[in-house]
Amino acid sequence: MKKCLIVLLAAGLFLPALAMDPPGNLQVRDVPNDDGRSLILTWDKAAAETADPAAFKGYRILRSETAGGPYAEAGYVFPGSLEFTDNTLTPGVQYYYQINAVTFTDSAQTAPLGPVQSSAQWFNTARANILIAFLVFTGLILLYIYKARHGADLFVRRIAGLSAVDEAIGRATEMGRPILYLPSGGLSAVSDIQTLASLVILGRVANKAAEYDTPLLVPCSDPLVMTLAQEIVKSSYMNAGRPDAYRAENIRYLTNEQFAYTAGVDGMMVREKPAANFMIGTFYAESLILAETGYSTGAIQIAGTAMITQLPFFVAACDYTLIGEEIYAASAYLSKEPVLLGTIKAQDWGKAAVIFLILIGAVMQTLALKFPQLGFFAGWLMPR
Repeated sequence: MKKCLIVLLAAGLFLPALAMDPPGNLQVRDVPNDDGRSLILTWDKAAAETADPAAFKGYRILRSETAGGPYAEAGYVFPGSLEFTDNTLTPGVQYYYQINAVTFTDSAQTAPLGPVQSSAQWFNTARANILIAFLVFTGLILLYIYKARHGADLFVRRIAGLSAVDEAIGRATEMGRPILYLPSGGLSAVSDIQTLASLVILGRVANKAAEYDTPLLVPCSDPLVMTLAQEIVKSSYMNAGRPDAYRAENIRYLTNEQFAYTAGVDGMMVREKPAANFMIGTFYAESLILAETGYSTGAIQIAGTAMITQLPFFVAACDYTLIGEEIYAASAYLSKEPVLLGTIKAQDWGKAAVIFLILIGAVMQTLALKFPQLGFFAGWLMPR
């Protein structure tokens, strides 16, 4: 009996081990809504992982451009993962894949699967909400521009700083002193949207100054801004019927150095003693110096900027301040330009729609804690 057991044990040592089964059901599909550089691979759990998870190391993803190989490792996933996204592909190139299940003592790989290739999509369906918002917003802009061009009375809220424009110009006229208008600070350029909005307001101020025959001083820190300012002021004087009162030398270039420009404007404030100072546009560190100097001369001051860090200085040292987007609304309100008015009205409705969607999303996402089926709204509004 003992001899029989020894013979059986010895025979067992030399029996071949059972072959390890590779993962089954390997599938490859294109990643939707991408640029054509990714494929997703999925497979079923290998039998070796189920039988002995502690001895199972993971899955190697092998890739080749030919069925016969050679295959190179495209990635590696740990036990428990049955999916891999290969995002290092070249669009239009055909690939073959194998999955290699690996334990500490053995491995087994699937048969080659392919050919497969990735492709790009023209439209990302997950961003359909962006397309809808774009179409709605564009439609609103076109609608309000159309209405403005056909004489519709588009309401724009009156801003306190705008009401003071005529008051400031009238005060300068009564005192027999000039008006000082700064279309920007010492570092801005003509490409700055705040400078462009400021130049639109300059046209309105120049028109009033021409009607009242009040000198208008416009020091500039950019040659192109100066050229535009000269043309705008000249046009305003002509529209007011006072081309003879236009003085090109009053719209002058100082320098493009920030504090040299600031010093130059301060000198004009002290020497010319303008009764009204307009500082509308992009301003940086020079804002407080300019506003304080203007305040010390006793001028009424109207400022406006979208630079958040400079707004407190203007609010503290000026009589009226156009805050942030109010300078864009002011340019539309004063100029009555249909394109600007239509854009402002469309922006207002767009903001209202965004606020409404945020409120609805907050309520539905809160309710989704109790009723998970309501969580679709947040997923649609902010897809991952």
